[in-house]
Amino acid sequence: MTAPTLSPAQRAERLATGRSAKVHAFLGPRIHTVAIGAVLLAVLVVFSLTADTFLTTDNWLSVLRQNAPVMIVAVAMTFVVTTSGIDLSVGSVLALSGALLAILIDHGTDPTLAFVAALALGGVAGGLNGWLSCYQGIPAFIVTLATLGIIRGTALRSTDGYSIALPTDSWVGFLGQGLVAGIPTAAVVALVFAAVAWVVFDKTAFGRYVVGLGSNRESLRRAGVNIRLVGLTVYLICGMAAALAGVLVATRLGTGSSNQGVGFELTVITAVVLGGTSLFGGRGSVLGSVLGVLALGFIENGLQLSHVNPFYVQIVQGTILLAAVLANTRLFARFAEGPS
Repeated sequence: MTAPTLSPAQRAERLATGRSAKVHAFLGPRIHTVAIGAVLLAVLVVFSLTADTFLTTDNWLSVLRQNAPVMIVAVAMTFVVTTSGIDLSVGSVLALSGALLAILIDHGTDPTLAFVAALALGGVAGGLNGWLSCYQGIPAFIVTLATLGIIRGTALRSTDGYSIALPTDSWVGFLGQGLVAGIPTAAVVALVFAAVAWVVFDKTAFGRYVVGLGSNRESLRRAGVNIRLVGLTVYLICGMAAALAGVLVATRLGTGSSNQGVGFELTVITAVVLGGTSLFGGRGSVLGSVLGVLALGFIENGLQLSHVNPFYVQIVQGTILLAAVLANTRLFARFAEGPS
């Protein structure tokens, strides 16, 4: 029995359908990353035409240096949000860690010990968030909202509201103000951190557990995975990442201050959601978060170079966050379902 002969029009239609299915199969899981990449490209094109100094090497390196702390925490926050959690305390941890670093060095502590102490502080804060949220069952939003105030208040009390000068002639100061092959050290640290996080998230069992925790917690538990430990770990990572960001900010500015990092969590969460990580959990992208940070950084930089009122930056960030959530829950979800 011979197969039915297709007309040229039918063959063309079948070929087009097959190609469309392949495109959707390839882009479906990556559509969010592709979209934020397109947004970043559009931002670069628009501001290169409207701001004279936007395309200069010095300006781009400055953007990378300034946004390195955001990138580090956004990458760590990707793990937290993918588990359907949230960490609102990262800005406060940033401030307290930077202040602790400055206080210890100002009192004669070895810079290496001060650096370790700052990271340990972030680990304690993240561990506390994870323990209360994952082991005690308190919603992460409430937990981290509470620790946001507690940690910020501790930073204010420890500094009495003053800034503490931080010597920059040690290796710790090199983190915030140094260069590696002409690239800001902070940017190098952030990119290395992002690369390691991408490998962990996309290529390891732990990364699969993180996704599973956000998409199907009960199935993951029945598979024998300690879901509470996985949750605790992601908050621990996020806390230490915020502490590292605090060190970078303090060493870049040459001062530790309890007022650093105000509104920092909004920028981080906006970048993460903009990069395609679902606020409902189960889907995340480290690369998307990195691109989201760069997009927000260049938008802020472009607006400043275009002499736009700086108060509009927060308005733009809030608008972008709403647009990203809308795109994640409506538009991109339809695309990911495949061709109709």
